[in-house]
Amino acid sequence: MKIPSMTPPVGLVNAVQRGRHHLSRLHSALVPAQVAMTELVVGAWFAQGVSVVADALAEGPLGLDELAERVGANPDALGRLLRALISRGIFRRRRDGRYDLTPLARTLRWDAPDSMAAFARFVGSPQEREHWSHYIDAVRTGEAVVPKLRGMEGFDWLETQRELSDVFNAAMTNISELAAGAVTAAYDFAGYRTIVDVAGGHGRLLAAILAATPSATGVLFDLPHVVAGAGPLLRKHGVAERVRIVEGSFFDAVPDGGDLYVLKNIIHDWPDDKAGQILKTLRAAMRTGTAVALAECVIPPHDRDFLAKTTDLEMLIYNEGRERTGDEYRDLLQRAGFHMTRIVATASPLSIVEANAA
Repeated sequence: MKIPSMTPPVGLVNAVQRGRHHLSRLHSALVPAQVAMTELVVGAWFAQGVSVVADALAEGPLGLDELAERVGANPDALGRLLRALISRGIFRRRRDGRYDLTPLARTLRWDAPDSMAAFARFVGSPQEREHWSHYIDAVRTGEAVVPKLRGMEGFDWLETQRELSDVFNAAMTNISELAAGAVTAAYDFAGYRTIVDVAGGHGRLLAAILAATPSATGVLFDLPHVVAGAGPLLRKHGVAERVRIVEGSFFDAVPDGGDLYVLKNIIHDWPDDKAGQILKTLRAAMRTGTAVALAECVIPPHDRDFLAKTTDLEMLIYNEGRERTGDEYRDLLQRAGFHMTRIVATASPLSIVEANAA
């Protein structure tokens, strides 16, 4: 059964995206090309400053001096940062001179239900900036940056960076928050008794699925240090008693006995050979006819802006992963022993790539 959702209809979201695309193209056409390019290039600077003060304004607006004292900043420098962020709709200045949150700024609070604070922190981390500074090498060679720079595969290196790894796992929970409502609104999970969330992190998506499917139980499967942080989130969403936590690696084996296997933003992390290995491990645990749902950003055939066209570049940096088109997912699944049945669009950038074990 589906639960009521505030997620907008997919058709409306697509119409808005088309409108944004045409307005963006119109803006670029109405200013000198150098100006339009400068605006694009300096966008990275905004990414560095967005998460500085949101939590300090959680209880209400503050004047510049008090805000600077709370966050430990120089008042003049902070005022200049806020002036720039306000121009992009992030924060606002009231008539009395105090600064306040906007809907965009609220997503930068760590305690917000739709928080993107951890994701912003990860993208703005010194390590991530260093990786992107070598991106031209990835373009020249077609090879990932992180293994060459760090001496090991991207996710192996991330495990050695405890603080950054914690931020990364929290960032993935942020992304799951973004996806949870859209996925459960677009895809009917009724009829599946046991749902296995493979590499499900802290279990945010699984929690949303179980909330939408009261008759189902879940299995949360991920590496030991990842699922170690899952308990509080599962209890917060009232599903802990319906979830069995299993530790392991999807390169070795996944839990068997599931009626539906869900993988969110997993396959895109890997090149075809390793993505195929993951899917073959999955297939080995599944009965013929068992369903798998890949929640991934499927690259559409149009030339408009789409998030996956940018995240595809990040995938290359870490492990030579890639975002894929629908045809590429069909071929990848077929080689691993699956038959792709459909692609279900959601109101988020994610789609559900549905397949059955052949």
